[in-house]
Amino acid sequence: MNSIAFLIVSSLLWLALARNCSGFAPPNAPAFRLATATTRLKAVEERSFVEGIVDTLKNSLRIVQESNANGYDFKQTLANVLAGDYDEASIQAQIEAEIQSASPSCVKALKALELMGLSNSDKVKIVRLDDPWDEGNPIRAQIGKMVGRTSVPAIFIGGDYVGGFDGGTENAPGIQSMAFQGALRPKLEAAGISLPK
Repeated sequence: MNSIAFLIVSSLLWLALARNCSGFAPPNAPAFRLATATTRLKAVEERSFVEGIVDTLKNSLRIVQESNANGYDFKQTLANVLAGDYDEASIQAQIEAEIQSASPSCVKALKALELMGLSNSDKVKIVRLDDPWDEGNPIRAQIGKMVGRTSVPAIFIGGDYVGGFDGGTENAPGIQSMAFQGALRPKLEAAGISLPK
């Protein structure tokens, strides 16, 4: 097994355990060896626990296979697995800006919005991915599918992806580069967002 396959399998196992282990403490002896009604109940709970892990692994492997079939890289595949199954159309409709407060680039993007006088604007929508994570993971996976990057922040102006704070793609270099090139203000104004002079 090569190192990437091992990393994917171990990540999937960790994910399956994390999703199914809350409050689980294994019994001192295997449940099938004990004859009381209480341990039979534990056997049912343990079987459900194991079935939960198996179901999570099967679902995660299906998502990995679908991601590979769609040509996604490792980071996007992992984002898809963490997101699980979700309604892509409804998540895509929610996406306008993505901010994750722990990221230094996100902090800089928030500061830039504040300096531009846009932090309290009704024209700017900030979508946090870390509060709660289970709602943020599908958004991050969908953004990755839309723009080819799962990095945060992902900034959209007028529905167009413009990159992050200080990075992005060739056509979407990020708001810092756009500001230095003189392209940020016109893009904001075209979207109906006027900056204070």
